[in-house]
Amino acid sequence: MRKVAWPGLREALLPFGLVALLVLGAVAAYYLTRPTTLTLAVAPNGGTEPALLRAYADELSRRKKGIRLKVVAFDGVRESAEALATGKADLAVVRPDVALPGNGLTLAVLRALAAFVASPGAVGIATMPDLAGKRLGLLTGRTADRMLLRDLMAHYGLELLNDAPAGTLGKKAVALVPVEEVDIAAALRSGRIDAMALVTTPTFPVARRVIGAVAEAGEDGAVALIGISDTAAVMARWPRLQLITIPAGLYGGDPRLPAEEVATVGSSYRLMARSSLSRSVAAEVTQHLFEMRSVLAETVPAAEDVSQPDYEDTAEATSARLPIHPGAIDYYEREQETFIERYESWIYLIAILGGGLGSTVAWLRQRLGRIRRARIEVVTARLLELRSEARRETDRARLETMAGEVDDLAGSIAHHALNRPTEPRTLGAATVAIDAARSTVRRALAGAGSDQS
Repeated sequence: MRKVAWPGLREALLPFGLVALLVLGAVAAYYLTRPTTLTLAVAPNGGTEPALLRAYADELSRRKKGIRLKVVAFDGVRESAEALATGKADLAVVRPDVALPGNGLTLAVLRALAAFVASPGAVGIATMPDLAGKRLGLLTGRTADRMLLRDLMAHYGLELLNDAPAGTLGKKAVALVPVEEVDIAAALRSGRIDAMALVTTPTFPVARRVIGAVAEAGEDGAVALIGISDTAAVMARWPRLQLITIPAGLYGGDPRLPAEEVATVGSSYRLMARSSLSRSVAAEVTQHLFEMRSVLAETVPAAEDVSQPDYEDTAEATSARLPIHPGAIDYYEREQETFIERYESWIYLIAILGGGLGSTVAWLRQRLGRIRRARIEVVTARLLELRSEARRETDRARLETMAGEVDDLAGSIAHHALNRPTEPRTLGAATVAIDAARSTVRRALAGAGSDQS
């Protein structure tokens, strides 16, 4: 009796295709839904900006946003800028007049620093050149602040001295004297200093306190605020500075202080991103920062000073001396990428692969269908062969063997039909062949019995 093999090709190939499709879908889902973690370099150590951005990172995590920040602290902004320039960080706090990384593009201005002078009205200091031969008090400041003041004095032909000699100063010299905040009024009254230099955010409480101390030192409480009159010329010489205006009445409404707005220049602390950071990620970082600003301000008041960089159009924003990241511009101009635009390449890839897998699965099903039909057709052909052989056979033993083979083939077809889809036409032909083979073998057996008797 011949045996018909039933290899498990369907079981091997079809599940493999389905598993491959599921794996592809799982990988795509993981990639599209996992948070993007960015390394953020913050500085100066102990400053306002690190506190603000740590609070921002915590809020992103608490709200389970798609962006997460790994905050790395540095002692100064020069080091944080270097981390961005060398690729050790994706984002960084940068002060452009200290160090500007070549690959850094602005996302937001964390706070602007204005350089100006406050003096008692009776001293008679009305412009920067009037500081010649005077002594300027400065709160314990950063080296960058002293360098900024030095450059501004140089514009007016003045020399800023960090270690001022006792006695009369030179006609073009300006002495810088470190002063503690609590000693400002006394230092002004005693003549140890003639005015106070400030490099700070005009709206910060420290600026209000310093100007209040200057007013306290004068007999009439009048205060003169001196900015930079030649702002365009100064910014042309030092393009990493920015124009800042101190609004009229910021430090008092009766009398107004200042009486009129004061134009000056200054620097800024900026959140910058590497230029290669994708537009969608940069836009998302910028968006969340502004959306969470009011919440962050509850714990870090400096969040209120976060602002967008000034620009008039996209061309200016991307070609400025302090260019803005295209992703940030997308947010500011409400042109952020949609989900389809952001993952367009992945969607096309999945569609192509999915279509390919679908075609492959369809081909496998078609191929397996043909194989199933071929298997039943082989069995059917064997049954018809047995029918023909039984007509010519007279040996009873061989006929009984044929009857057993017919039963085995019928059982194989029944087992196959129960476990695999089978076309009715093919199954019907096999059923007819079984009946015909059995009938022929049965008649042959009956004839063989008559001959023997």
